[in-house]
Order: sequence, then C-alpha cells, then structure tokens
Amino acid sequence: MQMNRIIGIAAAAVAAALALSACSNSSQSEQDTSSMTTSAVATPSSSASASDGAQAQAHNDADVTFAQGMIPHHQQAIEMSDMLLAKQGIDGRVVSLANEIKAAQGPEIQQLQGWLSEWGVSSTTSPGAGMPGMPGHDMGNMGGGGMMTEQDMTALRNAQGVEASRLFLTQMIEHHRGAVAMAQTEVDNGQFAAAIEMARSIIASQQKEIETMEQILGSL
Repeated sequence: MQMNRIIGIAAAAVAAALALSACSNSSQSEQDTSSMTTSAVATPSSSASASDGAQAQAHNDADVTFAQGMIPHHQQAIEMSDMLLAKQGIDGRVVSLANEIKAAQGPEIQQLQGWLSEWGVSSTTSPGAGMPGMPGHDMGNMGGGGMMTEQDMTALRNAQGVEASRLFLTQMIEHHRGAVAMAQTEVDNGQFAAAIEMARSIIASQQKEIETMEQILGSL
C-alpha cells in the first residue's frame, strides 16, 4: 500500500514536470515566432526604403543625351555672351541680356555635369566643345541644336557696334530655339525628375528671352 502511494506521487511529479516543460517550450516558441514576425515586418520596410532611393536616381538614355548635349550648348551661349561683352558700343539692353544668359546657364552646366557624374556617365562632347572651332552640325546625338558654326563665331567676333548687337541677337535667337527643342525632347522622353524640371525651366525662360530679343532686334 505504501509502495503504491510512493509510485503515485512519483508519477504525479513526472507529469507536473512534463507539463511545465511543455509550457516553457510553448512560451519560447511564441517568443521565437513573435521575433520572426517582427523581423519579417521590418525587412520589407528596409527594402522599400532602398527601392525609393534607387527610384529617385532612376534615369534613361534621354536624360543622358539631354545632359551631354546641353552642356556644350550652354558653353557656346556663354562664349557668345563673353564675345559681346568684350566689345564697345553695344546696346545696353543687349549687354543686360548677355549677362542674364551667363548667370542662368553657368550653374546649369555644373548641375548637368553633376548628374552625369552621379550616373557614372562621362561627358561625350567633342574636344573644344563650346569653342569657336567647334562644328555646329557635328554633335552626335544632338544634331544641329541651334549651335553656331566656326564661321558664325568668327563673324560675331569680328563684328562691332550696332552690327555686333544685331548679329548676337540673330544668332542667339536661333541658338535658343535649338535649346528649346532639345529641352522639349527631354520633357517628352526623360525619366529623371530633376532633369525634366530643368528642361521645363529652359523652355519657359528661353522662350521669353527669344521674345525679348526679337523686340530689341526690331528696334535697332
């Protein structure tokens, strides 16, 4: 009888130990599952953040062509402006316009170069881009783009007084029209948001300058 009691107590103790062990394992399992769930929730968030960063830098061939083409285009406009500003007897309105062109396009060149660097793409402009000897209609993907030829640049360099003012305005109107066309192509086909924004700004500002130049030209 005593033996049966001892066996019964021992069996109860074993059963209690097993129950505690099961509870402990269940609790640990729940903790592990909770941890895994938390981890699983965090992972997509991190991936989404990385994806957003990549999307912000997303660009296409049209963006690259726009940046590579607009750099020498702006450089030539600045050179033309410098030529005019070095002359005497130039109409004050034309002098102001040349200074405005330099002030606007210089920073844009730096921005365009920065984008190409970020994209790991080098500028493929011809040697001496923006210089007097640069062929105006041999610009790879750009086409003419309103660029002046060597002869055009020589004519502007040699012109003086009212003739220089007229020639600068005539050439710059054509130059601006080329830039507007290039910018419109970027708006239509580009992907990089900042480049598209710049293109829209170029269209708006240079269309306005074209109107101003036509008015001045008609009064000279």
